[in-house]
Amino acid sequence: MFILIAVLGFITIAGLGFVLTGGGESGGAKAAKRAQVIVGGGERQAAARAKVAANTPDARRKQILKTLKEQDKKQKKATLTIAARLRAAGLGENVKMFWIISGVLGLMVMLVLLVVQKIPLVALGGGFAAGFGLPRWVVGFLAAKRTKKFTEAFADAVDIIVRGIKSGLPVHDCLKIIGKECPEPLAGEFRMLTENIGMGMPIDTALERLYERMPTSEVRFFAIVLNIQQKTGGNLAEALGNLSTVLRARKLMTEKIKALSAEAVASAFIIGCLPPGVMVLITVIAPDYMTTLFTDTRGRLMLLGAAIWMSMGIFIMRRMINFKF
Repeated sequence: MFILIAVLGFITIAGLGFVLTGGGESGGAKAAKRAQVIVGGGERQAAARAKVAANTPDARRKQILKTLKEQDKKQKKATLTIAARLRAAGLGENVKMFWIISGVLGLMVMLVLLVVQKIPLVALGGGFAAGFGLPRWVVGFLAAKRTKKFTEAFADAVDIIVRGIKSGLPVHDCLKIIGKECPEPLAGEFRMLTENIGMGMPIDTALERLYERMPTSEVRFFAIVLNIQQKTGGNLAEALGNLSTVLRARKLMTEKIKALSAEAVASAFIIGCLPPGVMVLITVIAPDYMTTLFTDTRGRLMLLGAAIWMSMGIFIMRRMINFKF
């Protein structure tokens, strides 16, 4: 009996000693283990706080500003090449054909002026202007016209994406709907976008390609919204709905600016066309009165100076009435 009591007492004392000494671990090991637990918990709490802070409106605003600055830097560094202008105009990327047409046109105009005027400098200047200026102007005109059609229908395309997302469709399917049902050139650009995404291209890269083909502020805003939503999450339908509201407000402001500047545009057009028009009218009424300007060297210099001054005035007036926002 006494032996059993002694054994039980020994086991009890040994168990208490094992518990009090940390289960066989030294004080330093126990402290290190507790420190690791505390540090790990602190890191997890910091990561959770950072994740919550990343979804706040201020953090998203900072992310948007950062993305806008990066896009502005890329746009400033990028040069508008002939290939980019041809893509924006919807004429493909055949740069060689563009230069061939420019060279042939310039040569033809130079030969015609050389036969008619028989002045080598005038023929050379006219050929240079026709070869390098006229094709670029035509491409720029077509690109501006196509970009305008694209921009006018872009807000409706964003609304299609918003309604599709609210009804449960994926973003890729919404983009396909735009490529099928929207008018050109919006449909063609979005078809190319969905084809690039379908071939495995990341959506941010595909949107960057779209911006290269259509370098407009609307496309840039659209790409920024999708990229930020991919990085930070959030309600994409709400973000795109706000973007659609902004795009429609920009369109309304554009129409207001056109209405307010219509008088200035008409005045600039009249002032620019009045001197050449009067010159042509006098030439038709009294040809002998204007012949001296074309036959005498001093008259040619006067015409050259008048053309230079008129060009400078038209350029300045165009810059004054060209509102960018």
